[in-house]
Amino acid sequence: MGKDSKVRPKVNVSPYVHFMMDFRNQTREQQPNTYYDFTEFSRKCSEKWKTISKKEKKKYEALAKRDKDRYQREMRNYTGPRRERRRRDPDAPRKPPSSFLLFSQDHFEEIKEQHPNWTVAQVAKAAGRMWARCSEADKIPYEERAAVLRAKYLEEREAYYHQCQRGE
Repeated sequence: MGKDSKVRPKVNVSPYVHFMMDFRNQTREQQPNTYYDFTEFSRKCSEKWKTISKKEKKKYEALAKRDKDRYQREMRNYTGPRRERRRRDPDAPRKPPSSFLLFSQDHFEEIKEQHPNWTVAQVAKAAGRMWARCSEADKIPYEERAAVLRAKYLEEREAYYHQCQRGE
């Protein structure tokens, strides 16, 4: 795994997964013609895991620790594929806010005054609860404003696309 490697390192696994792989291999060696479906095998494996000694579990914990160290070492060298985000044209019209977003903007300060220590996420959740409790009649002004802004946006977007096509 060099610095220019594009294959993401295999994720480290838990002690139980190491045990499970070992148990599967032992089962295949001892009973090569026997097939266990996943549920049955998982049950047998789980029962066996519960009965093994602490000393034996330590062996699997050591394997898992080594595997984790390997993974972290490989991830330090992993550069991975980097996709560049598509740049937004600053001249393109912005999408309009939804009726809920307009409602939230109107009530943000009110909620923040009542709960000055709340984070933005907590205020947003409270606004969501308020919106859910609003009657349909209370939502109408916000939905009308959103519809007007949406219509304006669609006109601006259409004009922008025509302008872009003429420019090319």
